[in-house]
Amino acid sequence: MDPSPGDHSVSIDWLALEKEYVARSRLLHRDGGAACAAFRELVRATGSDGALTHRHKELIALGIAIATRCEGCIVFHTRALVRLGASREEILETIGVAIEMGGGPASVYGAVALECFDQMKAAS
Repeated sequence: MDPSPGDHSVSIDWLALEKEYVARSRLLHRDGGAACAAFRELVRATGSDGALTHRHKELIALGIAIATRCEGCIVFHTRALVRLGASREEILETIGVAIEMGGGPASVYGAVALECFDQMKAAS
């Protein structure tokens, strides 16, 4: 039987996985030197509102994360989108664009992103 949206009995605990990714990221950024410091600055510079809102930029980043199959990126950008008040419909449209650009593998990671969003949204 396929789980329905919100039924996470057969799913990954995305909140626990998020904690692991955050811990790993902190260690890398603590010890990573100039390259990691430059990356943090890039994230800050691109994360503010401009012609695109921060939320729209995060939706784009999520789509890229799905198309490039980066689970950690999906977790980080999904968390940002929950904080920014993104709707499930926005996530679904973003997944659709990612599938257009990334094909079948993006559909697998799109399902991951949706499950991650549903768990994070329910916990917020």
